[in-house]
Amino acid sequence: MSTKNDDSFDFLFKIVLVGDSDVGKTCVVQRFKSGVFMEKRQNTIGVDFTVRTMLINGRKVKLQVWDTAGQERFRSITKSYYRSAHGAIVAYDITRRPTFDSLTHWIQEVEQDGAASVVLILIGNKSDRQSERQVLFEDACTLAEGRGALAALETSAKEAQNVEAAFMLMARELMVRNGLAVTDQHSQASPHFFPNSHPIHGSDPTDRKSCC
Repeated sequence: MSTKNDDSFDFLFKIVLVGDSDVGKTCVVQRFKSGVFMEKRQNTIGVDFTVRTMLINGRKVKLQVWDTAGQERFRSITKSYYRSAHGAIVAYDITRRPTFDSLTHWIQEVEQDGAASVVLILIGNKSDRQSERQVLFEDACTLAEGRGALAALETSAKEAQNVEAAFMLMARELMVRNGLAVTDQHSQASPHFFPNSHPIHGSDPTDRKSCC
């Protein structure tokens, strides 16, 4: 039976996922939300919304995740959801170079319409398809550093690589920016990174740079 305490939380953060169509944003959200991978999915129409609560340093952190459509015809709709976003996960497909080249445009939109000092994380999805790679991870690191992003990660929604870590890293950084000292670096609530993860700024001092 549901109780009032089921909806309690210590922190509430709004995170938007942006990027070109078919980079796997919805698959990333589905993996994060329910732990499953569904390869055959229709393109997002406008915006999809999901919520997950995580326990970090003994605090209940509720993440509102807004999965936005990448098609141009939905742009006027999706931009309105950037407002008041605390964080943005900007996604590209490592097997399609044009989706990486679009990142600067997506970052500019989020910075223009999102909250002040919005936290950015770049993710290169479909890292399980290494033989089809068109984007070097070093290129993502360079872009992330140049735009002041928190991290660059390569993810695989299919193989559950770095998906949980991306959201955990975002949540921990937002907690720090809200005045909480997140010191439990090696607990189960710490992000566990797979290869090709590059935290650049923020609260986690552990050196996990694999692109340098």
